[in-house]
Amino acid sequence: MKSLIQAVAVAAALVVPVASFAQSHSTITREQVRAELVQLEQVGYHVGEGDNTNYPEAIQAAEARVAALNARTGVGGVADGSSQAGGQPKVSAQDWNAMYTR
Repeated sequence: MKSLIQAVAVAAALVVPVASFAQSHSTITREQVRAELVQLEQVGYHVGEGDNTNYPEAIQAAEARVAALNARTGVGGVADGSSQAGGQPKVSAQDWNAMYTR
């Protein structure tokens, strides 16, 4: 019985560090996230303002304004998953929606 308990403890000790990594291969960089936050602030949405009464509508409206702004200027936005520089792929539409639309 003691060896069974030890085996379970060892197995748990080996599994916990593996399960603790949330995302080891993220395709979006911190700089990209910061740039998105700056764009949101430029169109009037302020992260952490404390007023969450209109949260989903407010962030979606701000993202729509950013998308419209990027469409006019030809800057930013999410591509079709290919990358031209840097060797890192862009975020897929499915991942983007999973992170930013709720």
